Amino acid sequence: MKVRRNIGIINALIRITFGFTILSWCTAKLVKKPWRDSYIVMAIIGGMKIGEGILQYCPLTALFERSQMMQKENDGDDPQLDLEDVPYNPT
Repeated sequence: MKVRRNIGIINALIRITFGFTILSWCTAKLVKKPWRDSYIVMAIIGGMKIGEGILQYCPLTALFERSQMMQKENDGDDPQLDLEDVPYNPT
């Protein structure tokens, strides 16, 4: 699988900004309540957003684009799913 950039520069800068915001909020909260696991999870999510912004690659966007390509390839392949051949039933 070839990894290539799939988000723009503005989107990347927004992700980096929100990632650092989330990460700083979580570290400030972890100072007061270090036993809370939810802050650690949010810190990991913030770090992921920073990484996505730096690399300009989002795995969810790539997954969505790939599913859209596969759906376009499969359109019209199955003659049983063709709605033009189905008779009209008003009931």
